[in-house]
Amino acid sequence: MPKHYRPAGKKKEGNAARYITRSQAVKYLQVSLSLFRKLCILKGIFPREPKKKVKGNHHTYYHTKDILFLKHEPLLEKFREMRAYEKKIKKAVSKKNRDLAERLLTRKPSYTLDMLIRERYPKFIDALRDLDDCLSMVHLFAALPAVEREKIPVNRVHNCRRLGHEWQAYIARTHKLRKTFISVKGIYYQAEIDGQKITWLTPHALQQVLPDDVDYNIMLTFLEFYETLQAFVNFKLYHSINVKYPPILDPRLEALAADLYALSRYFDNKASTTESTTTSFSESDVSKDQGKGPNYDESELRLAQLQQQLPSNEPGALMHLVQNAAETDEDDSETRECKTLFKDVKFFLSREVPRESLLFVIPAFGGSVSWDGEGAPFKETDQTITHQIVDRPTQGHKFLSREYVQPQWIYDCVNARILLPVEEYMVGRIPPPHLSPFVNNEDEGYVPEYAETIKRLQAAARNEVLPMPGVGKEDLDNPQNLLVEGVIDRAEAIEAATKKRKMSVLQKQYHDELKKELRSTQISTASDGNKESVSEHIDAGEDSLPDLSQISKDADSMSKIVMPRKKQKLLKAMEIGKERKQASVDRLKERKRKIEEGKKSGK
Repeated sequence: MPKHYRPAGKKKEGNAARYITRSQAVKYLQVSLSLFRKLCILKGIFPREPKKKVKGNHHTYYHTKDILFLKHEPLLEKFREMRAYEKKIKKAVSKKNRDLAERLLTRKPSYTLDMLIRERYPKFIDALRDLDDCLSMVHLFAALPAVEREKIPVNRVHNCRRLGHEWQAYIARTHKLRKTFISVKGIYYQAEIDGQKITWLTPHALQQVLPDDVDYNIMLTFLEFYETLQAFVNFKLYHSINVKYPPILDPRLEALAADLYALSRYFDNKASTTESTTTSFSESDVSKDQGKGPNYDESELRLAQLQQQLPSNEPGALMHLVQNAAETDEDDSETRECKTLFKDVKFFLSREVPRESLLFVIPAFGGSVSWDGEGAPFKETDQTITHQIVDRPTQGHKFLSREYVQPQWIYDCVNARILLPVEEYMVGRIPPPHLSPFVNNEDEGYVPEYAETIKRLQAAARNEVLPMPGVGKEDLDNPQNLLVEGVIDRAEAIEAATKKRKMSVLQKQYHDELKKELRSTQISTASDGNKESVSEHIDAGEDSLPDLSQISKDADSMSKIVMPRKKQKLLKAMEIGKERKQASVDRLKERKRKIEEGKKSGK
């Protein structure tokens, strides 16, 4: 008998024991495919790719340990209990026992995902690292219409909208927003919390069309988990700045779709309403225990106790989010810079601009903002307004005391961290290209012209000296050029020229020593008389030196020959990627050249 002989039906080994197919897992857990998929999404279990697929390539494989992990999940028993309860309701309805069916519906079992959040994210930093998809999904469903056909209820859409506004209110209050970019898909934002960069996408405020080729049941399962995760994160963040969660909003502002401004009003009056909120919370808890009245009545009761202390229409409330909070000394330089970008600027938004996005971005960088409509902090006729955001071809009535700019100016200023000149963004003009802050131009190999302009404006704001267009850094190091430009005086120019002369002498000496080592000759220090003969000997020997570029090419080819086949394919893929990047850069340069030629011929 062979050493590794295993009789049929005995214990399996290798990949056959470590992996299990999806059909086997469904049969083992005795659940339906949709319930198995929902459990995997909630628990964070995903398919695997074994090196050797025992059952074939057309199967989906899972780790056996993951399936055993699902087997002992309390949520699985809860789903089975709910399924049995639904059968009871269905049986009562089929028997036309209406009283029993209504009584069973009122006591229908439910479940929460709180323990799953604690299990998947033991630390708060783990939840922040996994927040990108969560925020994008929450903001997506906040903009979708409630469609019964796709089982998207109204309360889910309202809950997503509330969670998104609570997140944006915290980011705006603590000035954690770092980048923003408007694209065809939507508006990208990036915030930095506890050293973690969180990037999410919000759709444009347009009518959303639901495609038919999307499985909304799977998306709603993800959304169910993400809603709980976002609520946990918001709770932690709000308590970190000593703000109670969930916040109490003004129903008048909620009815006017000014939820973000209502949240800011709640932040502004936190300090003055601490005692009243505490008493209202205790009274609402008593009423909740007695089971009297819905949640809407409780919020109205709390709000009625706060109305006397809330200001009815405080100007610039969005901009004073941080005044009543405790000032933290651990704010980094980037946060302090973001806090003061729009410090002394007052904005007014016209009706056609994206209001929600600008109400989020402008306060995040220290600005004061209002809009055209009810519930606004200040009117359009306010003489202290410095900028009005307009997105129309012409502007009829104009105030001479303010600038009229397009919305792109706000986002470009945020990405550049300086107030850009408004001449290029005036009403009726074609604005400059909107550059993405998520792209590193040096790594891509192509720097747009407007990016160089912004870099010079940033240097001017920081009192730095940069080379002019067409001038290299070596020209900037020339003291004579600096003296002509008036950057330095004559004494500094003489000192810089002396240092540069010494550095050139040392550099020449270093090159001479390198040439001696390459020729493997020993040249003794000669007197001033025979220095010319030594230099002639060096020049004559340069022709006999080997070609260094050819040597490097031969070494590269030899390394490729010795390299394994897998690494050779990886290197080839990297070279193809570099060639494609260079081709795209050449294409952009050619396009720029044609545009410039067209402008010259048009003139």
